Order: sequence, then C-alpha cells, then structure tokens
Amino acid sequence: MAQLEIKNLHVALEDGTEIVKGVDLVVASNEKHAVMGPNGSGKSTLAYALMGHPAYEITEGQILFDGEDVTELGADERAQRGLFLAFQYPHAIPGVTVTSFLRSAINALRKAANGGEDNPVPIPEFRTELLAAMEELKVPRELASRYLNDGFSGGEKKRVEILQMAMLKPKIAVLDETDSGLDIDALKIVANGVNALVGPDMGALVITHYQRILNYVTPDYVHVFVDGRIVEEGGPELAHKLEAQGYEAFTPAGVGGDA
Repeated sequence: MAQLEIKNLHVALEDGTEIVKGVDLVVASNEKHAVMGPNGSGKSTLAYALMGHPAYEITEGQILFDGEDVTELGADERAQRGLFLAFQYPHAIPGVTVTSFLRSAINALRKAANGGEDNPVPIPEFRTELLAAMEELKVPRELASRYLNDGFSGGEKKRVEILQMAMLKPKIAVLDETDSGLDIDALKIVANGVNALVGPDMGALVITHYQRILNYVTPDYVHVFVDGRIVEEGGPELAHKLEAQGYEAFTPAGVGGDA
C-alpha cells in the first residue's frame, strides 16, 4: 500500500513569507482525503510544495513517500515514484497533442522504472488503453488529436487531467481545486473519474474550498485548512458542518467553541 506522509511541513515563498505553517497529514492508497479551506489559506501552496515546485521553499519538516524522504527531490523524481498533481489551472502546450503528451509521459515513467533504459510502450497497446480510458471517463475522442489544453474549456481541461491520472496510474494523486470553474455536468464526470480511479493502487488528496464536489466524491477524511494550518479533522460529516457554518467557525477563536 502506497503512503504519502507529511510531517510538520512549513513552506515559504521566495521572499521568505511563510504560507504553510506546520502540517501533518498521511494519505494512503484506497483513501480519499479532502482538504477544505478558504481562498488564500495556503491550499495551493501545499499542493505545489508536495509536488516540488521550485518557487516554494520547504523551511521545515519532511515529505515521505512510501517511507522515502522526497523533500529534496525534483518534481520529475516525485512523479517517477508515483505522485501526481492535477492543477487548478492546467497550462496549455501548443504544438503537443494530448496523445503525444500522454505517450511521452508514460515512456518517461517506464524509462525511470527500467533503470534509465528506454522501454517505450508499444503503440497498439497504448492506443487500446487510451481509447478505453477515454470511453470510461467520457472524454471526447477528438480531444486526443488537439494540442494539450490549447483552447480547451474548463471542463475539457479537467477531464484531460483525470485522463492523465488514468493513464499514468499514480500511487497518490493530489487534485488542486479540480472543481474550479466546472458546470454541474462536467463536475459529475470529473468526480466519477476520481471515484473510478481511487482504489487499492491509488489514493487521492482533494483540495477544495467548496463542499459541492464532495457531494459526488465522498471523502474518508476531511481536514479543515485555515491560515496555513489544519485546524480540525473528521469524517465526511465535517464537510457538511463546514458548509453550514462557514470557515469563521474554524478560525482559532471559533475552534472548539459553540459556533
């Protein structure tokens, strides 16, 4: 069973401003965790730090993946070990089709797993798996031949992110506000994709400030994130409490009170 363990994580911007202020969290395969917090609370900073974004400095604490300290590893090395980040705002890559991008990413993972020796996926095998995944996740086939995220709608971008999860098969997927900008139909499709993929070989950390995606992706654990810290934890009922009471009830003055 795969496991992502975060120990007393502190993260700062390049100018030294501390954003994440001591986070402890464990996510295992077959588990769905939700981190819920208001805008500006540091949720995306946490996601980027977990993936090794160079603009964010880990000033204290550790990130362990399957028991290995990956705190100092680059994003590519973390991806090779099975960590995946779905972006809130996926970037467009003009000139690179979805198909080419996915095949290149898969081949990079296969090469790393093969000790640096090329081990490309056979094209017929790749095509069969890609078409099956697109069918299951309701991703229109015509997207495969378009440039990655170039001119895509918000829903198309998020569907392709879930398609990447299906094809790359990470051990732990971090989804940074995957519900952002989605209409209800696209939200349901993305949520169904997450539900279909999380299982014995994959866990998910869903980062959001809305409860609505959790109507379709029922988390095993909910973590309330305010001002760079996890201030309360519980089961799926905590998300409904948060929706009813708002984040003010979970500020330092409100935590533990009657609010």
